[in-house]
Amino acid sequence: MLWRLCLLSFVAAAQEPIRFENKASESGVKFVLENSPTPRKHLVETMPGGIAVFDYNSDGRPDIFFTNGAALPSMEKNSEKFHNRLFRNDGSWKFTDVTDQAGLAGTGYSMGAAAADFDNDGHPDLFVAGAYRNLLYRNRGDGTFEDITAKSGINSKYWSVAAGWFDFDNDGRLDLFVVNYAKWTPAYDRYCGDAARQIRIYCHPKYFEPVPDQLYRNLGGGRFEEISDAVGLSRHPGRGMSAVFADYDGDGFVDVFVTNDKLENFLFHNRAGKSFEEVALAAGVALPDDGRPVSGMGADFRDYNNDGLPDLIVTALSGETFPLFHNLGKSQFRDATHSSKLASATRVYSGWSVGLADFDNDGWRDLFTANSHVNDLVEKFEPYVYQQPNTVFRNLGDGTFTLTDSGMSPAKAAHRGSAFADFDGDGRVDVVVSALGGPAELWRNLSPAKGAWLDIRLVGRKSNRDGLGARIRIGNQTNAMTSSVGYASSSLTPVHFGGLAEKADVEIRWPSGLRRILKSVPTNRTVTIAEE
Repeated sequence: MLWRLCLLSFVAAAQEPIRFENKASESGVKFVLENSPTPRKHLVETMPGGIAVFDYNSDGRPDIFFTNGAALPSMEKNSEKFHNRLFRNDGSWKFTDVTDQAGLAGTGYSMGAAAADFDNDGHPDLFVAGAYRNLLYRNRGDGTFEDITAKSGINSKYWSVAAGWFDFDNDGRLDLFVVNYAKWTPAYDRYCGDAARQIRIYCHPKYFEPVPDQLYRNLGGGRFEEISDAVGLSRHPGRGMSAVFADYDGDGFVDVFVTNDKLENFLFHNRAGKSFEEVALAAGVALPDDGRPVSGMGADFRDYNNDGLPDLIVTALSGETFPLFHNLGKSQFRDATHSSKLASATRVYSGWSVGLADFDNDGWRDLFTANSHVNDLVEKFEPYVYQQPNTVFRNLGDGTFTLTDSGMSPAKAAHRGSAFADFDGDGRVDVVVSALGGPAELWRNLSPAKGAWLDIRLVGRKSNRDGLGARIRIGNQTNAMTSSVGYASSSLTPVHFGGLAEKADVEIRWPSGLRRILKSVPTNRTVTIAEE
């Protein structure tokens, strides 16, 4: 009889839901993403919303930065409502708007954000991608930022959507990868839609000429050199939406995956910090198995099945599914969208931001997606809806996912960016989401924990200060330190592990090549580990 009760208790625990509650209204995070919709349907209107979560003041609590739009067609922030916003985490789910004090209101029509300590001074810095207006901020360490764009060597010659930091050549300084979308200006005035019914919609991406992405080498002293031509990026124009980073083949150099809108994705294999080779088609991640390009938007580059290899998840439009590419090793991936059961589960959704995180601390990374269609009038043409709820898919640990009732379903909105952090220090990963023309959402994780947890904060000494690119293994779980996840967003936070016992053995492989093993590390806490 006792074994039956134990079995029933185990089954009940396994079925306990992943649950979230929205704390935005009471937290002080009062932000509305102003995208300036116009009757002319400028394409830029439907694409902003990047978020960065990072501890800007080094008090141990993750803070939130939102990018924001601007007036159209001027693309100027001519009102406070268009300011980018920084909210300081004061603890106990209370935040304070410190934008003015920090000097981060910004200029231009901002799109994405990327946080990292590019000058290795211990204070995380910030890059903001925008439509012909990129911004680089150096964190002074006193709660304020300095705009060093003009003297940095970073240009604004493209419509930039996203960016990410990584150490391209393993020299200990973080380099900047910038994702560019297409040739477009506010003067563009093609009519798309049904003129007879006077229904104008955003034009299909095919009408916009692709442009290449960019790489800036960190020279030190706040100076960067664009080396896009030299490393081979300029030969690959695309309509880029997001970039994520991982050493997918284990050669010691971090590679770059870029989602493209209605074009083949890019996988830039890093050739020993000298150049890139674009290998997406050969590796099996350029297209889903049906051979048709999708509207690739957000992405995450992380191990979902605990085999030690980083996999790829991509969000796309309704009807396209959210492609999942399983890393087979030996530089090959397999389309696992159907075998993972994500094909049927995601077909009705249009996803923007995305992230793999262990929300219930059972040792398996679950899947979050921020959803909404691109076309605000889609219901007049197709059997889909514009405003959609966020979704959470539980990782069942057998290579499959299932949609779970996370408590987010009533919150239908035009969701865009998202970022992930443990905002209250309780060992559960929370989520912040932006939405066009609506309030931001701050989702507190209330999920019952199925195991102990450990958050690992890295401090590089020979490698870059943030330890970006370092690989961490605990038992059968592997994760990497990266700040790039989702759509045009950044989460510079400790590396999270769930499903652990009271103590854990931790193995770290730093970008410098140093390997470090720590035995019997106590769990249910955040630990800081420095490179020796």
